Amino acid sequence: MGVVLALLAMLSFATNIMITRYAVARMPVESGFFVVLATNILFPALLFPFELAVRAAPWTWSWKGAAMFALGGVIGTFLGRRFLFDTVRILGPARASVFHSTAPAFALVGAWLLANERLGWYELLLMGIVWIGLWFTQPRTGSRASGGLSAPALRRGMLAGLLTVAGFGMGNVVRGLAMRDWNEAVFGTVVSSLAALLCQLVATRDWKKIGAQFRAADRTALLLYVGCGVSTAFGSIFVAASMVHMEIALAVLVVHTTPLVIFPVSVFVLRNKEELTPRTVLGALLVLSGIALLTLRQ
Repeated sequence: MGVVLALLAMLSFATNIMITRYAVARMPVESGFFVVLATNILFPALLFPFELAVRAAPWTWSWKGAAMFALGGVIGTFLGRRFLFDTVRILGPARASVFHSTAPAFALVGAWLLANERLGWYELLLMGIVWIGLWFTQPRTGSRASGGLSAPALRRGMLAGLLTVAGFGMGNVVRGLAMRDWNEAVFGTVVSSLAALLCQLVATRDWKKIGAQFRAADRTALLLYVGCGVSTAFGSIFVAASMVHMEIALAVLVVHTTPLVIFPVSVFVLRNKEELTPRTVLGALLVLSGIALLTLRQ
């Protein structure tokens, strides 16, 4: 069950990466991020009554769990996802998905330090197989996927990517700790998203610019960002729920195998704007093999 939930989270976040490519082209991320965060709050809030009606366990409140979800929202949603938008805008979805896939390294260390999580040699071997596969999925320097970026743009994209993976990795560890005290994946997503929105409101300075961007945006741009919000809300819910059934570091590893989706979609939907080669196919096979073996372990 844990692997299935983590794979659903991966599909959700991969969908977000692909939608983001079109969203940032129609509306600046400075204003679009507000739409995403608002959707992250409203959509799970609408889901929560239905989830509460069909489950057996009653709803309870935990200040510690809520605080941990809020901290995860600040680290993972406000910082991590905010920088992910910048990474996609600068480097493109293929390279952004590769950065996204390295977050398990931070999660592995964070789960060891904060959750006292220890993995055996078999689990570490599977992580190594998946990481090698993810490395093979990265486009080679000079390929068309590099998009002819200038050196300053590449440096900005690399910095945004590193901040993204640090935020996602540690943010997911904090969410996993929250789920151990307060098993509320849906309502916890509302709490974490609300904390992220408050941080974004405080961090925003040029409100005239934000207002102008909203006035200039068309309905399609707003709907694209709403789509980002729905997909990331689903991703947050699924990854939090998966950590109840499996180790935090392994759940984060599965969630960040987004290149399995990004590169095939890039070829067939984006008409080869993002490169898919025998090297990336080999990488995808290694990733799938690692996940399959991880599933058999459960």
